[in-house]
Amino acid sequence: MEIQTQPLTREAFAPFGEVIDVPDSPGRIYYEEALGNLRPDARPSLSLAFRAETPDRPLRTDMLERHEFSSQTFVPVEAARWLIVVAPHAAAGGPDLAGIRAFIATGRQGVTYRPNTWHHGLTTLDRPGSFAVFMWRDGGTGDEEFVPVTPFTVLIP
Repeated sequence: MEIQTQPLTREAFAPFGEVIDVPDSPGRIYYEEALGNLRPDARPSLSLAFRAETPDRPLRTDMLERHEFSSQTFVPVEAARWLIVVAPHAAAGGPDLAGIRAFIATGRQGVTYRPNTWHHGLTTLDRPGSFAVFMWRDGGTGDEEFVPVTPFTVLIP
């Protein structure tokens, strides 16, 4: 299966979460409604991630992850284009590969994945990138889940 990428827009990404735009004028934009936590004992977790760019064109993958009870937010600190691959949760469990979508974000766009949204790991495209990552954790197995999937290819321009 081959997946075409598309530019990241609020409308196209809405079924999976929220796009976070870095302000381009003085002021602040609040994204509080995007943050989701379904466990009363989970604590907020802020981390920083650094990723080398992937040279893989196209990108072939066979693994997706989810955070069943927590949203997960990625905000670029220093980044160029980066790849977002998402899939809804299937009624029978696991990722619904029929609904998989791929987006190219700019270095001025972040995203919040809704709880229980399947996604590919953080992948930078044109150069290394640094990101602030926010989620909720309680130290249990529900913090994150990785599953093998039927391999698919993401076509990256």
